[in-house]
Amino acid sequence: MTRPDTPPRPETAAPDAPPWHAREAEEAANRLATGAEGLSEAEAERRLSETGPNRLPEPPRAGPVRRFLRQFQNLLIYVLLAAAAVTAALGHPVDTGVILAVVLVNAVIGFVQEGRAEEALTAIRGMLAPEARVIRDGRRRTVPAEALVPGDVVVLEPGDRVPADVRLTSANGLRSQEAVLTGESVAVEKATAPVAAEAALGDRRSMAFSGALVAAGSGRGIVVATGADTEIGRISGLLGAVETVTTPLLRQMEVFARTITMAILIVAAAILGFGVLVAGMPFREIFMAVVGLAVAAIPEGLPAILTVTLAIGVQGMAARKAIVRRLPAIEALGSVSAICSDKTGTLTKNEMTVASVATARRAFSVSGAGYAPHGGIAHDGREVDPAGHPLLMDLATGAVLCNDAELSGSDGHWTVAGDPMEGALVTFACKAGLDPEALRAANPQTDAIPFDAEHRFMATLHHDHAGHAAIHVKGAPERILEMCAAQHCEEDGARPLDAAWWHARAQEIAGEGQRVLAIATRDVPSETRTLRFEDVEGGLTLLGLVGLIDPPREEAIAAVAECRAAGIRVKMITGDHAGTARAIARQLGLERPDAVLTGAEIDALPEAELRLRAADTDVFARTSPEHKLRLVEALQAGGDAVAMTGDGVNDAPALKRADIGIAMGRAGTEAAKEAAEIVLADDNFATIAEAVKAGRTVYDNLKKAIVFLLPVNGGESLALIAALLLGLTLPVTPVQILWVNMVSSVVLAMALAFEGPEPGLMRRPPRPADAPILSRFVLWRVGVVSLLFCAGIFGMFNLAEARGASLEEARTIAVNTLVVMEIFYLFSVRFLNTTSLSLGAALGTRPVLIAVGAVTALQLAFTYAPFMETFFDTRPLSLAEGLMVVAVGPALLILLELEKRLLVQWRDRVAR
Repeated sequence: MTRPDTPPRPETAAPDAPPWHAREAEEAANRLATGAEGLSEAEAERRLSETGPNRLPEPPRAGPVRRFLRQFQNLLIYVLLAAAAVTAALGHPVDTGVILAVVLVNAVIGFVQEGRAEEALTAIRGMLAPEARVIRDGRRRTVPAEALVPGDVVVLEPGDRVPADVRLTSANGLRSQEAVLTGESVAVEKATAPVAAEAALGDRRSMAFSGALVAAGSGRGIVVATGADTEIGRISGLLGAVETVTTPLLRQMEVFARTITMAILIVAAAILGFGVLVAGMPFREIFMAVVGLAVAAIPEGLPAILTVTLAIGVQGMAARKAIVRRLPAIEALGSVSAICSDKTGTLTKNEMTVASVATARRAFSVSGAGYAPHGGIAHDGREVDPAGHPLLMDLATGAVLCNDAELSGSDGHWTVAGDPMEGALVTFACKAGLDPEALRAANPQTDAIPFDAEHRFMATLHHDHAGHAAIHVKGAPERILEMCAAQHCEEDGARPLDAAWWHARAQEIAGEGQRVLAIATRDVPSETRTLRFEDVEGGLTLLGLVGLIDPPREEAIAAVAECRAAGIRVKMITGDHAGTARAIARQLGLERPDAVLTGAEIDALPEAELRLRAADTDVFARTSPEHKLRLVEALQAGGDAVAMTGDGVNDAPALKRADIGIAMGRAGTEAAKEAAEIVLADDNFATIAEAVKAGRTVYDNLKKAIVFLLPVNGGESLALIAALLLGLTLPVTPVQILWVNMVSSVVLAMALAFEGPEPGLMRRPPRPADAPILSRFVLWRVGVVSLLFCAGIFGMFNLAEARGASLEEARTIAVNTLVVMEIFYLFSVRFLNTTSLSLGAALGTRPVLIAVGAVTALQLAFTYAPFMETFFDTRPLSLAEGLMVVAVGPALLILLELEKRLLVQWRDRVAR
């Protein structure tokens, strides 16, 4: 075949031409100007200069400095920096240093946690094969995978990682493991015949795709796409174009920060205007007072408390085998209303298992999951001794002998060398009591016809040591039944084949989502040494059928039930067939397992209709990466907070787009792990339910911290506003307020980060993703408690002055009153919906007691240490004054408990 000087590029020369999988192999060769002898080295080099190396392009990446500066992109941080600037301008370097230290610590923690957030593309590039075997100049040679070009002829053998997208020209029993691309757990049988142009990725049997693993057989093919043009390259480009969504907490914190900031600015401007225009106060004096008000109103400790609370949640999840890569991700799980899970390897083990066996007289079920040779065989719900069923043993013998796979186990973990379905057959034989190695040694294989997609069966010839010879055959039921003349019956021996009955049984097993194989045998003369097609085309005796499935994890079934109880819909998205997906969905206990939406149907739906169908459907089959991405976006558009779980390259774009991406740590690809925010180190779907519980607990604790901090700031602010508007002396100074906000408030609020889950946490529905932090309850509680704090501050300040105390002493009493009220309010806010007047609540948790002890010690130093008088203008208090201050705390707690009880009664009345 002659080669033109400038061969056309793939697809670009004829944009309307059918895709490669729909073309004849010869047409693909002509289009790429190649042949059986491959390209010449000179031509390969020329094409390489045109197409570029067979690798994925690296996108620009943010450096460490830029990533660090990103940690400051938060409005509340901007407000803190502004406060630091104001305190610096006022000549308070200590205050400035404290505020800047809080900001810096917050940024460092976020920087460390998010250091590896954008490495998904690097992980995908690492999946490409480092070397490839090609035919060039008519000779076979090994070249770097990066040197492949369209038109190269590639040789594929078992264990190879396919180095580029290849149009197959020959396939001898070739099977490709494409789970990382399609999510299908079974190796795909490959052939050379073209398939329909609209065939789904998992049905393109004439193609071998870059990144897939050759599970069995051998073949050759023509490289039709390299680098970014491959299917894995397309997913990489898709991933790079996906925008990472902001978690619900970050969105709410942005709204919260804007609301607080605007409120502070409006109130400050109003008081400044009132003081200058109405009260006639000097501008400098009122301006300094307004600055003090801003310092009082800003919750300076909130960013640090937010970061620490999330970090504590992250540490707790690490103990549960869940690695959180971005701090806000742990809280985002608490708002999840839909979990979109990949089937293979996530809800299932990605290990084929024989689930059922049918012989001429009986139907058996097989227990146990995965490749571990542990489990039993039952008939009519009762476990049986396989040795008591000779036909079952004959079928298990055929399953082992007509088989090239081998099992190996280490530390309780079993793996298969060879085809996954053949590995499942070996495991089944072990459960039947056979020793595969001993059986194969006693019946060595003499010859074989390997499996091929064209003839759809595998046959092996065996001779035992006594000289007997037999053929064992396995394959697609419809093909094996054509080759059988009889069926084996335990009592009657061989009987004429009832093909219609066996077809019905095969359909029944397939209807349960299982892959069906038929196993047959035939005795041949002992002198037979070669196996020919005519030896197996007829005259076989059928032993029975086996049904194989990738079963759901037992822990996943329980986790799905727990998620449903928590109001979370679990949706299964898989590249597998609809029947298999439906059967697994039923076993998992999904809410709507029978309604299945396929990838082809998704393609035909407009966005508005897909949004409705996605909300009402729990099972999605034959999906591509684009489908998964569209489904996540459709659910998000419908108001759901979406978690996406997965382990394959095909899951990476959806993992990145979801509100929370969860990857499997053991079986998951690096691409999936790097695109996700959370990685499950134990690949246990049940860990997700624990993570949701932890996320809800974190959000509850953050809400408690906010409900704790804002009334403190509100009480301080109201006290200052009242003093300014009424022309009274300020009961506390700005620097004293800063002490309370940055020391006692922060230390006490930190204790709330360690609070455990409240009763009934996982029986509550998920909170709406757009639910504001400043809910009506929060605003009510902040308003009520702020008024009580303001009354306590002003009341004790005025009482002290009335008793003849100096201004400095009165302010010291006011500050200590504020701190005492904080301590008692902490015990109230720990239980937002139940009473705090109990022994357990009074004793508190260890972190609460430590925090109260630390604040008490700090406040004693604040009051009595001489150096504190220099910084904060404090004065020592007498024992009587101290007891008066402490008495305010229990009074506040009793008032808050009355308010809590009245609120609960009002809610119950409204609910009725």
